[in-house]
Amino acid sequence: MAAELRSAEWYGGTDRNAYIHRAWMRRGLPHDAFSGRPHIAIANTASDLTPCNSHLTEVARSVRDGVHEAGGIPLELPVVSLGETQVRPTAMLWRHMAAMAAEEMFRANPVDGLVLLGGCDKTIPALLMAAASVDLPALVVPGGPMLTGTFRGMPLGCGTDVWRLSEEVRAGKLSQQEFTRSESSMIRSRGHCNTMGTASTMAVLAEALGMVLPGLAGTPAPDSRLLEAAHESGKLSVELVREGRTPSRIVTAASFRNAIVALAATGGSTNAVVHLLALAGARIWDPEVVRTRDAPLQPSAGIAVLRGNLAPSGAVIKPAAASPELLRHRGRAVVVDSIEDFHARIDAPDLDVDADSVLVLRGCGPRGYPGMPEVSNMPLPRKLLEQGVRDMVRVCDGRMSGTAYGTVVLHVAPEAAAGGPPALVRSGDFISLDVPGRSLTLDVPDAELAARTPNAATVAGYAAPRRGWERLYVDHVQGADTGADLDFLVGSSGPEVSRESH
Repeated sequence: MAAELRSAEWYGGTDRNAYIHRAWMRRGLPHDAFSGRPHIAIANTASDLTPCNSHLTEVARSVRDGVHEAGGIPLELPVVSLGETQVRPTAMLWRHMAAMAAEEMFRANPVDGLVLLGGCDKTIPALLMAAASVDLPALVVPGGPMLTGTFRGMPLGCGTDVWRLSEEVRAGKLSQQEFTRSESSMIRSRGHCNTMGTASTMAVLAEALGMVLPGLAGTPAPDSRLLEAAHESGKLSVELVREGRTPSRIVTAASFRNAIVALAATGGSTNAVVHLLALAGARIWDPEVVRTRDAPLQPSAGIAVLRGNLAPSGAVIKPAAASPELLRHRGRAVVVDSIEDFHARIDAPDLDVDADSVLVLRGCGPRGYPGMPEVSNMPLPRKLLEQGVRDMVRVCDGRMSGTAYGTVVLHVAPEAAAGGPPALVRSGDFISLDVPGRSLTLDVPDAELAARTPNAATVAGYAAPRRGWERLYVDHVQGADTGADLDFLVGSSGPEVSRESH
């Protein structure tokens, strides 16, 4: 049994402050609500502007019922919700703001435990980061993937097939009318993307970390078993409080190893790398889905970390999403200085590019964009698409969607805006990629590279916000190799609040 409830620091006693805390919260709560019953905050990221999470208010009701059944007091707490498909310039820019806001609300309020409702890409990482820092008993209820739609008789992978179909339009293989018609089939039901993108990956990893009920991570959003599991999660949250089981006792080095293994086994999103870094198991056994180590679905899949003079602090690639014949490749760089520069030039008939070229997009890292957006899976030049080319090596200091694919080297660190080597690459330089050898090399002599400086166009593409969150972010964000964390958020702060409010 844990020590006295944290909420008793607010509600216990007979002084004016305790009176204020109790009186304003009574509003229909039972007379014993403030004497020994755990108060559970249900952190809800439901929002109509986060369509993947719009059903979570229904899930929250099931959590409430479970908390009540176990003798706790459920208290719903709306928190910042980031809709990956709606937020500009990128939801990643606001991940830390969401985590900070949630953490401060958890700490500032009289709550003893947490149930974290998330789904869309950044919502589960932000909630986990907040819970880890405040270190109150907590567990996650993932919102679950949507159902699979079909188009022209074939199943659609949410997100993944958006990239495929849009390239077919640019290649002249699919009409604009048919592309538009596929919209109603792409998103068939409530829930997040149904592919092994970032949302599904982070749900699986949260389970592997020990923060989700076993077997829940992949439960589809429309499945009634999600509500059953939400009810059980509500009950368990009360038990966690009574036993004093906090994230620091659950999310250990061993559980991080579990999560890394789960990421490799599922071929999950490269975005998980930055989320796991910033943050720090179910056994569903189907031999056709979870293969043994000596009989993998695809050898050398998962995520590979590359290093070399182009990425001294590392870069990542997802071999499972790449073309095998490009995993060892040497090609001539075609460099663009910003996403705007890319869009202005990529389809120009006179662009000096061929199938062996290496597209390099810079200025898209945490500091440079800012926020490290999902732009690394650059669309191929139209003239190559018309020649039948469907993949080529691409290099970027940004991220790509977990639903995307291609031979894309991303998270290159240090980023261009931090003075990293991507800022020094010139069109015509040769780049060597060796995924089996885990290397990414700019074939330029060290002395020449040391003498180079970024050109004006490169520097002009970097973000230079003057105020607000973006200014704070750019001034304090670290590199992709450390999870794009904010320097003042490294470590944890605990649940203590030392001063009264009245």
